[in-house]
Amino acid sequence: MPVLDLSATSLDLTRTICDIPSVSGDETTLADAIHDAIVALPHLDVYRDGDTIVARTNLGRTQRVAIAGHIDTVPINANVPTRDIEIDGEPHLWGRGTVDMKAGVAVQLKLAAELTDPRVDLTWLWYDHEEVDADLNGLTRLARTRPDLFAADFAILGEPSNGQVEGGCNGNLRAIVRTHGVRAHSARAWVGENAIHRAAPILTRLAEYRPREIEVDGLAYREGLNAVRIGGGIAGNVIPDLCEVEVNYRFAPSRDAAEAERHVRDVLSGFDVEIVDLAEGARPGLDAPLAQEFLAAVGAEPRPKYGWTDVARFSAMGVPAVNYGPGDPHLAHHDEERVPVAQIDAVEQGLRAWLTGS
Repeated sequence: MPVLDLSATSLDLTRTICDIPSVSGDETTLADAIHDAIVALPHLDVYRDGDTIVARTNLGRTQRVAIAGHIDTVPINANVPTRDIEIDGEPHLWGRGTVDMKAGVAVQLKLAAELTDPRVDLTWLWYDHEEVDADLNGLTRLARTRPDLFAADFAILGEPSNGQVEGGCNGNLRAIVRTHGVRAHSARAWVGENAIHRAAPILTRLAEYRPREIEVDGLAYREGLNAVRIGGGIAGNVIPDLCEVEVNYRFAPSRDAAEAERHVRDVLSGFDVEIVDLAEGARPGLDAPLAQEFLAAVGAEPRPKYGWTDVARFSAMGVPAVNYGPGDPHLAHHDEERVPVAQIDAVEQGLRAWLTGS
């Protein structure tokens, strides 16, 4: 059983938890290690739901801040264990999870252990299944069983943001678009109808689609509508009777779920469209007083978050939320995932200064 030393540096904690594989669906070993380390801290009340761990201070402060991070990663591809590298003379930690988002989790674990007298009450949440369908997400489960644990005046997600503050997030929709045909021997193709050929107009519409850039509360969100996977056919000598194109739509937080679905169905009108996953985005929430205090304390210029994150979940529950964590989001899920050591240190210092008022 791995043991986490919460007195270690955030860098060393990042290295340790990255070297504990926790691909979505296989988070238990890491969750056990986090729980065992956190439950030993007398200043925190700890609650566990599956592989999601919640730890709370109850100091009677007038305000509460929730700080969350997911503990799962996308699949490993020969990029564990971690290793130290230098890029242009700058130290980095390389390996799966260093960016998305175990460096952020490591900072949170260290601060959870050390901040026994913060200026606000704190709720720390470490959760499972973020990298897969929204209905599997640990926060989805927690929202059903213990919505009271989301109560806060402001929330921070430790998602990679290059150590800057990214407000809100785009929404995320996935759809399967199907075309149908008639099977036949490929030597007598005229007897059948080729479903893959019938998918050509779908790809043409997507290739010609021009995404919007939408300003929401002063931040410009870029949308995208793309084919991300295609499949069809059963054998090399059979005309296919079914083709499926998976489409991903990233939409600005000015659209709600119903508007996003209507837009996709309009673009792909005439085709069989099934929506298989849909999560609304979140407006920036930067007008909240605590958000303004936070921005001033860490000296950050807010930016939009293009990918979907669980800030949307907090926003839907009435809690303004931002993304703030080490790592370049362009390297999330990348096989050369790596995080600058300086960003880990800077995010720790920024959060510590704000939460202690020092």
